[in-house]
Amino acid sequence: MCLGIPVKVRKILGSMADVETGGVTRQASIALVEDVRVGDFVILHAGFAIQKVDEQDAIETLRLLEEIGICNL
Repeated sequence: MCLGIPVKVRKILGSMADVETGGVTRQASIALVEDVRVGDFVILHAGFAIQKVDEQDAIETLRLLEEIGICNL
């Protein structure tokens, strides 16, 4: 099973961004998604942002993933 998770964009450097979830920051490519800005939430899969997502939807998804034990936030 492949799983993309919501992450928050913290910093943008060209086509790469620092993204964060659960206190963990990593770099990800944002080349596949248009108009990504600092503060946006994106779905991250295999190091690539694949879609922007609404903040409330992202927070609810992360809560549900934590509830079923997939993420420890």
